[in-house]
Amino acid sequence: MSGYAWLAGAIATEIVSTSLLKLSDGFTRLVPGVGAIALVAASFYCLAQAQKTIPLGIGYAIWSGVGILAITAIGWIGFRQKLDLPAMVGMALILAGVLVIRLYSRAEA
Repeated sequence: MSGYAWLAGAIATEIVSTSLLKLSDGFTRLVPGVGAIALVAASFYCLAQAQKTIPLGIGYAIWSGVGILAITAIGWIGFRQKLDLPAMVGMALILAGVLVIRLYSRAEA
Protein backbone atom coordinates (compact mmCIF):
# COMPACT_ATOMS: atom_id res chain seq x y z
CA MET A 1 0.00 0.00 0.00
CA SER A 2 1.28 3.49 -0.83
CA GLY A 3 2.27 6.06 1.75
CA TYR A 4 -0.67 8.25 0.82
CA ALA A 5 -3.11 5.34 1.18
CA TRP A 6 -1.73 4.78 4.70
CA LEU A 7 -2.03 8.52 5.33
CA ALA A 8 -5.68 8.48 4.19
CA GLY A 9 -6.32 5.63 6.63
CA ALA A 10 -4.61 7.58 9.40
CA ILE A 11 -6.75 10.62 8.68
CA ALA A 12 -10.00 8.63 8.51
CA THR A 13 -9.40 6.79 11.78
CA GLU A 14 -8.31 10.00 13.51
CA ILE A 15 -11.50 11.77 12.39
CA VAL A 16 -13.74 8.97 13.65
CA SER A 17 -11.78 8.65 16.91
CA THR A 18 -12.07 12.37 17.62
CA SER A 19 -15.81 12.27 16.91
CA LEU A 20 -16.12 9.35 19.32
CA LEU A 21 -14.28 11.39 21.95
CA LYS A 22 -17.08 13.94 21.79
CA LEU A 23 -19.68 11.18 22.03
CA SER A 24 -17.87 9.59 25.00
CA ASP A 25 -18.86 12.60 27.12
CA GLY A 26 -15.48 12.86 28.85
CA PHE A 27 -15.04 9.06 28.90
CA THR A 28 -18.23 8.61 30.91
CA ARG A 29 -19.74 6.46 28.13
CA LEU A 30 -17.83 3.20 27.72
CA VAL A 31 -18.39 2.20 24.09
CA PRO A 32 -17.50 5.53 22.44
CA GLY A 33 -14.55 5.93 24.82
CA VAL A 34 -13.09 2.52 24.06
CA GLY A 35 -13.73 3.06 20.35
CA ALA A 36 -11.91 6.39 20.48
CA ILE A 37 -8.86 4.83 22.14
CA ALA A 38 -8.75 1.91 19.68
CA LEU A 39 -9.05 4.21 16.67
CA VAL A 40 -6.38 6.59 17.95
CA ALA A 41 -4.04 3.59 18.11
CA ALA A 42 -5.07 2.57 14.58
CA SER A 43 -4.51 6.12 13.36
CA PHE A 44 -0.99 6.25 14.77
CA TYR A 45 -0.23 2.84 13.29
CA CYS A 46 -1.35 4.03 9.84
CA LEU A 47 0.58 7.29 10.27
CA ALA A 48 3.71 5.34 11.18
CA GLN A 49 3.34 3.24 8.02
CA ALA A 50 2.87 6.39 5.94
CA GLN A 51 6.03 7.86 7.43
CA LYS A 52 8.07 5.11 5.78
CA THR A 53 7.70 6.90 2.43
CA ILE A 54 6.35 10.37 3.25
CA PRO A 55 8.65 12.85 5.01
CA LEU A 56 7.77 13.38 8.67
CA GLY A 57 6.81 17.07 8.45
CA ILE A 58 4.83 16.67 5.23
CA GLY A 59 2.87 13.66 6.49
CA TYR A 60 2.14 15.20 9.85
CA ALA A 61 1.09 18.54 8.33
CA ILE A 62 -1.37 16.83 5.99
CA TRP A 63 -2.65 14.46 8.71
CA SER A 64 -3.25 17.22 11.23
CA GLY A 65 -4.50 19.82 8.73
CA VAL A 66 -7.05 17.58 7.05
CA GLY A 67 -8.08 16.21 10.45
CA ILE A 68 -8.66 19.73 11.82
CA LEU A 69 -10.74 20.70 8.79
CA ALA A 70 -12.82 17.52 8.87
CA ILE A 71 -13.45 17.64 12.62
CA THR A 72 -14.43 21.30 12.38
CA ALA A 73 -16.94 20.43 9.65
CA ILE A 74 -18.31 17.53 11.72
CA GLY A 75 -18.61 19.79 14.77
CA TRP A 76 -20.40 22.44 12.71
CA ILE A 77 -22.78 20.07 10.92
CA GLY A 78 -23.15 17.12 13.29
CA PHE A 79 -22.89 18.80 16.67
CA ARG A 80 -24.28 22.23 15.70
CA GLN A 81 -21.17 24.03 16.95
CA LYS A 82 -20.83 27.61 15.73
CA LEU A 83 -17.93 29.03 13.76
CA ASP A 84 -17.17 32.74 13.80
CA LEU A 85 -15.32 34.68 11.11
CA PRO A 86 -11.84 34.32 12.68
CA ALA A 87 -12.36 30.54 12.95
CA MET A 88 -13.40 30.33 9.29
CA VAL A 89 -10.42 32.45 8.21
CA GLY A 90 -8.11 30.20 10.24
CA MET A 91 -9.61 27.09 8.62
CA ALA A 92 -9.13 28.63 5.17
CA LEU A 93 -5.47 29.25 6.00
CA ILE A 94 -5.04 25.64 7.15
CA LEU A 95 -6.64 24.43 3.91
CA ALA A 96 -4.37 26.71 1.89
CA GLY A 97 -1.33 25.36 3.73
CA VAL A 98 -2.28 21.73 3.09
CA LEU A 99 -2.90 22.48 -0.60
CA VAL A 100 0.42 24.32 -0.99
CA ILE A 101 2.28 21.43 0.64
CA ARG A 102 0.56 18.76 -1.44
CA LEU A 103 0.55 20.58 -4.77
CA TYR A 104 3.84 22.47 -4.76
CA SER A 105 6.25 20.98 -2.23
CA ARG A 106 9.18 19.04 -3.63
CA ALA A 107 10.25 17.88 -0.16
CA GLU A 108 9.28 14.29 -0.92
CA ALA A 109 11.30 14.08 -4.13
